[in-house]
This record gives sequence, C-alpha cells and structure tokens, in this order.
Amino acid sequence: MDAIELLEHDHRRAEQLFRDHRAAASATQRRAVIELTVRELSQHAALEEMMVYPLARKVLPDGSRKIDECLSDHLAVKKLLLALDRLPPGDDREGDLMIQLGREFDAHVREEEGALLPELREHVSPQNLAELGRLLDQGRHAAPTRPHPNAPDHPPALTVLGPVAAAYDRFRDRLQGRPST
Repeated sequence: MDAIELLEHDHRRAEQLFRDHRAAASATQRRAVIELTVRELSQHAALEEMMVYPLARKVLPDGSRKIDECLSDHLAVKKLLLALDRLPPGDDREGDLMIQLGREFDAHVREEEGALLPELREHVSPQNLAELGRLLDQGRHAAPTRPHPNAPDHPPALTVLGPVAAAYDRFRDRLQGRPST
C-alpha cells in the first residue's frame, strides 16, 4: 500500500474499533477495545506527525497552515486518548469519552480524506508515496503505543523523543499485560 492507502486503512480500522466498543457485551470487552483504540490511534498520530506531516508541510501550498490545523486536531484526540487510558476499567465516563473521541476522529478523517490526502496525491509522486507507505508500515513497530499530548509534535524533537516514548510505552504495555504490536 502507498502512504495514502495505508492511512485510509488505519482510518477504517479505527472506525471498526468504535463500532466494536458500541457492540461490546461486557465491561471487560469494552476495556479491551479501548486499549486497542488507544494503541492504534496513538501509533497513527505519531506516524503522521513524524513522517506525513513534515512532507505535507513542505510540498503543499499553504502546507504549514494546513498541518498546524491537523496538529491541533491531533492534540484534541491525544488528550481524549490519555483520559481514556487513565480511566479504571468500568468507569462511568468511558462511554462519553469514546463518543467524544469518535466525533474528534470523524472530523480528523473528513479533513484528511477530503482535502489533505488528495492534495498529497497531487503533489507527491507515486514512487515517493509507495516508499513513504513502506516506511510508515515499518515505523508502526517502533511508534508510541500511548498518547503523549505534551510531547513535541514537530521534528526534530519528535524524531528524537518518539522512539524513547515508544520504548517506554511498550515496557508499560508488557507490565500491564496489554497486547503487543
């Protein structure tokens, strides 16, 4: 998959997680879906911030403004992910937070798939999109698995701190018995 196909695939997987949460039959199932959602969306955001957004900032007309808007959307999503991640299992606020997260995520998807990704396809060669897709796929295994809303969201600081956060997240995941990626 090229980078755009991969990002759209990520969006579809996340949408399925929201449906899975609504359909979950128990608090245990809902918590498992939340943990998967936190992991998937944290990795997705980190990869976009490390690899896609710097490219878009450089190649798109008015790219800096567009990416600053995307980063603002990411911050809202990461704050909700952090709130969900910190909730104890079965907390009454879980459903409302998932609804809020779903709304923020839907807005993110509409913006990216409606404007940003089509523009990237126009301004980046198919070969470069294919290479970026390969790098994104590889990077998923080293991306943070938890939200870090207070971390830098621009390279070079993000590029340096992202792998450190990812290692720490994976250590915490192992301690808490969360699924690995």
